Amino acid sequence: MQKIAALSFALVVLSPFAQAQPLEQSKTDHANMDHAAHIKMMAETERQAEVSELGKDVMPFSLNGTTHIFTKNAQGGTQRVVVKNSADTAQVILIRQHLQDIREQFLKGDFSGPSHIHGQDMPGLAELRAAKVGQIAIVYRDIKGGAQLSYQTSDATFVAALHKWFDAQLSDHGKDAVEGHAHH
Repeated sequence: MQKIAALSFALVVLSPFAQAQPLEQSKTDHANMDHAAHIKMMAETERQAEVSELGKDVMPFSLNGTTHIFTKNAQGGTQRVVVKNSADTAQVILIRQHLQDIREQFLKGDFSGPSHIHGQDMPGLAELRAAKVGQIAIVYRDIKGGAQLSYQTSDATFVAALHKWFDAQLSDHGKDAVEGHAHH
């Protein structure tokens, strides 16, 4: 009888704490998500897995071991790829070689790498392919833990295309990509 009384007392005292919910639910909290949000999350997760797998055909470095940082600005933006583990010098070498290679390809209008990974209809890609030599400057630079490409143009159409292209990559790369912030 004492055990039942103690259990009843514990339930009464502790039940308010068991009912407490955080103010903001996680995006992955399936129990508190409507059907449309659940379907959208599942599609995004599936898309990111597909992109990660296709990325292995194009990017020689580990997508999971790196972070892509996309920073938009008024002239275009900057794409950085850095290692998550600063001691992984082999990945840094692979990042730097890859970004140098794709810079050369992009300057020639060859966006076959992003097309393979993200699809032919990737936002911004058609406009970027249409750019003539010299309409978009692309500058390569080594940075700590990786490399970056800076894209610059005075043409508003190409600035908008670069921004759409960055947004698509942010979405497709999921947890391995972040939006950067312009330095003032």
